[in-house]
Amino acid sequence: MNIGIIGLGLMGGSIAKAVKKYTIAKNVYGYARNEQTAKEIEELNLVDKLMSLDELKKNSDVIILAIPVDSIISMFDDLKDVSQTTTIMDLGSTKEFIVKNIPTEIRKNFVAAHPMTGTEKFGPKAAIDGLYEGKTVVLCDLEENDDIHKERAIKIFQDIGMRLVFMKSKDHDIHACYMSHLPHAISFSLANTVMNHEDPRSIIALAAGGFKDMSRIAKSSPAMWTDIFKQNRKNLLDSIDLFETHMQKVRDMVEKEDYEALDLWMKKANSLHEIL
Repeated sequence: MNIGIIGLGLMGGSIAKAVKKYTIAKNVYGYARNEQTAKEIEELNLVDKLMSLDELKKNSDVIILAIPVDSIISMFDDLKDVSQTTTIMDLGSTKEFIVKNIPTEIRKNFVAAHPMTGTEKFGPKAAIDGLYEGKTVVLCDLEENDDIHKERAIKIFQDIGMRLVFMKSKDHDIHACYMSHLPHAISFSLANTVMNHEDPRSIIALAAGGFKDMSRIAKSSPAMWTDIFKQNRKNLLDSIDLFETHMQKVRDMVEKEDYEALDLWMKKANSLHEIL
């Protein structure tokens, strides 16, 4: 089959590499609005051919949307006229808002997927080999899809080495918030806290593994994460409330010098890694 990818940054570029590596696609096509981005895609040989959007729609059996979540919504009108045999998949980090806005004309075609993988880098040069292998992909609300589209999506993700999890889009957004969206909010907050308090020389001299690990994802695309926070606003606010409760708890224990309780609280946190 021919696979067309819209958005050839970290996620889209890496899936282009993966479907080529495992010879899943006869041809891999790409679409890019920006001339500089298109030039980088061609230099990196991420796709067999860059096309206009109309050409990509006509020539692709599968269309993958690897673009920010608000841009996915914006693409819907342009995709209403695809063939009923063309599978459309998105790789967005939120799912419920996207699913609710899929036009009826393409609802049976459209597979809502979220590969639980990534790095803090973005753009075509961020594309890497092996991004998807051994990782989990969440497929949402598959009962709304025709069998041909459901089976294609499952096969592609299995063939590039992913584990499959099936979930309702509403449940996905709650879980993804705690596993991904809240950690990004915390990382951005930590980075801004340090930037507002420390001078650059101190940061360079003293920043060690713990700070670097926690602040790494604060290098992620602000445009992409603004869209994610907007689409998953309610769940994010709920998770921030809960996080603030725990921050107040540790503050109270330190203020009261209740180090026995603090030790038990931290031991409970240690037990997370028995699950991971």
